[in-house]
Amino acid sequence: MIDALRDFTSSLPDVLQWVGVILAAAIPFVESYFGAVIGVLAGIPPVIAIAAAIVGNVVSMLIFVFSAHGVRSKVRNGKPAKPETPRRAKLRERFDRYGVAGVSLLGQTLLPSQITSAAMVSFGASRNAVIFWQVISIVLWGVAFGVLATLGITFLR
Repeated sequence: MIDALRDFTSSLPDVLQWVGVILAAAIPFVESYFGAVIGVLAGIPPVIAIAAAIVGNVVSMLIFVFSAHGVRSKVRNGKPAKPETPRRAKLRERFDRYGVAGVSLLGQTLLPSQITSAAMVSFGASRNAVIFWQVISIVLWGVAFGVLATLGITFLR
Protein backbone atom coordinates (compact mmCIF):
# COMPACT_ATOMS: atom_id res chain seq x y z
CA MET A 1 0.00 0.00 0.00
CA ILE A 2 2.82 2.40 0.86
CA ASP A 3 4.45 1.67 -2.50
CA ALA A 4 1.17 2.35 -4.31
CA LEU A 5 0.73 5.65 -2.48
CA ARG A 6 4.34 6.62 -3.19
CA ASP A 7 3.86 5.76 -6.87
CA PHE A 8 0.65 7.80 -6.94
CA THR A 9 2.42 10.76 -5.34
CA SER A 10 5.40 10.46 -7.69
CA SER A 11 3.12 10.30 -10.73
CA LEU A 12 1.71 13.75 -10.00
CA PRO A 13 3.37 16.83 -11.52
CA ASP A 14 6.19 18.09 -9.29
CA VAL A 15 4.23 21.16 -8.19
CA LEU A 16 1.31 18.95 -7.03
CA GLN A 17 3.12 16.10 -5.31
CA TRP A 18 2.46 17.63 -1.91
CA VAL A 19 -1.27 17.17 -2.63
CA GLY A 20 -0.63 13.44 -3.01
CA VAL A 21 1.03 13.42 0.42
CA ILE A 22 -1.95 15.27 1.95
CA LEU A 23 -4.35 12.74 0.45
CA ALA A 24 -2.25 9.77 1.58
CA ALA A 25 -1.86 11.10 5.13
CA ALA A 26 -5.62 11.56 5.43
CA ILE A 27 -6.07 7.79 5.19
CA PRO A 28 -6.39 6.04 8.56
CA PHE A 29 -3.35 3.86 9.35
CA VAL A 30 -1.21 5.89 6.91
CA GLU A 31 -1.37 9.04 9.05
CA SER A 32 1.30 11.72 9.27
CA TYR A 33 4.09 9.27 9.98
CA PHE A 34 3.76 7.16 6.84
CA GLY A 35 2.60 10.19 4.86
CA ALA A 36 5.89 11.92 5.65
CA VAL A 37 7.81 8.81 4.64
CA ILE A 38 5.85 8.58 1.37
CA GLY A 39 6.67 12.21 0.60
CA VAL A 40 10.37 11.81 1.38
CA LEU A 41 10.57 8.61 -0.69
CA ALA A 42 8.79 10.37 -3.58
CA GLY A 43 11.57 12.96 -3.60
CA ILE A 44 9.68 15.87 -2.08
CA PRO A 45 11.85 18.10 0.14
CA PRO A 46 11.49 16.76 3.70
CA VAL A 47 10.05 19.96 5.20
CA ILE A 48 7.30 20.07 2.57
CA ALA A 49 6.63 16.32 2.83
CA ILE A 50 6.32 16.48 6.61
CA ALA A 51 4.14 19.60 6.56
CA ALA A 52 1.83 18.12 3.91
CA ALA A 53 1.52 14.86 5.84
CA ILE A 54 0.66 16.75 9.02
CA VAL A 55 -1.98 18.84 7.23
CA GLY A 56 -3.61 15.78 5.67
CA ASN A 57 -3.73 13.88 8.95
CA VAL A 58 -5.01 16.88 10.94
CA VAL A 59 -7.81 17.62 8.46
CA SER A 60 -8.89 13.98 8.46
CA MET A 61 -8.79 13.81 12.26
CA LEU A 62 -10.86 17.02 12.54
CA ILE A 63 -13.54 15.54 10.30
CA PHE A 64 -13.74 12.49 12.56
CA VAL A 65 -13.80 14.56 15.78
CA PHE A 66 -16.52 16.94 14.62
CA SER A 67 -18.56 14.04 13.22
CA ALA A 68 -18.26 12.04 16.44
CA HIS A 69 -19.16 15.09 18.50
CA GLY A 70 -22.24 15.75 16.37
CA VAL A 71 -23.37 12.12 16.49
CA ARG A 72 -22.79 11.93 20.26
CA SER A 73 -24.80 15.10 20.81
CA LYS A 74 -27.74 13.74 18.81
CA VAL A 75 -27.63 10.23 20.25
CA ARG A 76 -27.20 11.31 23.86
CA ASN A 77 -30.13 13.69 23.63
CA GLY A 78 -31.73 12.42 26.86
CA LYS A 79 -31.19 8.71 26.19
CA PRO A 80 -29.40 6.30 28.52
CA ALA A 81 -26.09 4.88 27.34
CA LYS A 82 -26.01 1.45 25.63
CA PRO A 83 -23.85 -1.37 26.99
CA GLU A 84 -20.31 -1.21 25.63
CA THR A 85 -18.77 -3.80 23.33
CA PRO A 86 -15.61 -5.50 24.68
CA ARG A 87 -13.43 -3.54 22.24
CA ARG A 88 -15.00 -0.24 23.25
CA ALA A 89 -14.71 -1.13 26.94
CA LYS A 90 -10.99 -1.80 26.47
CA LEU A 91 -10.57 1.54 24.70
CA ARG A 92 -12.48 3.33 27.48
CA GLU A 93 -10.29 1.66 30.13
CA ARG A 94 -7.17 2.99 28.41
CA PHE A 95 -8.78 6.40 28.07
CA ASP A 96 -9.61 6.45 31.78
CA ARG A 97 -6.08 5.32 32.69
CA TYR A 98 -4.03 7.62 30.44
CA GLY A 99 -6.35 10.56 29.77
CA VAL A 100 -6.63 12.58 26.59
CA ALA A 101 -2.92 13.46 26.43
CA GLY A 102 -1.69 9.90 26.96
CA VAL A 103 -4.15 8.32 24.53
CA SER A 104 -3.36 10.99 21.92
CA LEU A 105 0.40 10.63 22.19
CA LEU A 106 0.56 6.85 22.57
CA GLY A 107 -2.64 5.77 20.87
CA GLN A 108 -1.17 6.04 17.38
CA THR A 109 0.97 3.01 18.12
CA LEU A 110 -2.21 0.89 18.16
CA LEU A 111 -4.96 2.72 16.28
CA PRO A 112 -5.18 5.64 13.85
CA SER A 113 -5.59 9.12 15.28
CA GLN A 114 -8.97 9.37 13.56
CA ILE A 115 -10.34 6.39 15.49
CA THR A 116 -8.81 7.29 18.85
CA SER A 117 -9.93 10.91 18.60
CA ALA A 118 -13.50 9.96 17.64
CA ALA A 119 -13.58 7.39 20.46
CA MET A 120 -12.38 9.91 23.05
CA VAL A 121 -15.02 12.43 21.99
CA SER A 122 -17.69 9.73 22.07
CA PHE A 123 -16.58 8.88 25.64
CA GLY A 124 -17.29 12.48 26.59
CA ALA A 125 -13.81 14.02 26.44
CA SER A 126 -13.60 17.71 25.63
CA ARG A 127 -13.57 18.14 21.86
CA ASN A 128 -11.05 20.98 22.14
CA ALA A 129 -8.71 18.99 24.41
CA VAL A 130 -8.83 16.05 22.01
CA ILE A 131 -8.05 18.30 19.04
CA PHE A 132 -5.20 20.04 20.91
CA TRP A 133 -3.48 16.80 21.97
CA GLN A 134 -4.10 15.03 18.68
CA VAL A 135 -2.48 17.87 16.74
CA ILE A 136 0.56 17.71 19.03
CA SER A 137 0.74 13.95 18.55
CA ILE A 138 0.32 14.16 14.77
CA VAL A 139 3.09 16.75 14.53
CA LEU A 140 5.48 14.75 16.75
CA TRP A 141 4.91 11.45 14.90
CA GLY A 142 5.08 13.11 11.48
CA VAL A 143 8.32 14.95 12.24
CA ALA A 144 9.93 11.88 13.83
CA PHE A 145 9.16 9.57 10.90
CA GLY A 146 9.96 12.25 8.32
CA VAL A 147 13.37 12.85 9.88
CA LEU A 148 14.03 9.10 10.13
CA ALA A 149 13.09 8.64 6.45
CA THR A 150 15.34 11.52 5.46
CA LEU A 151 18.25 10.14 7.48
CA GLY A 152 17.64 6.68 6.04
CA ILE A 153 17.73 7.94 2.45
CA THR A 154 20.85 9.99 3.19
CA PHE A 155 22.51 6.97 4.78
CA LEU A 156 21.68 4.68 1.84
CA ARG A 157 23.13 7.03 -0.77
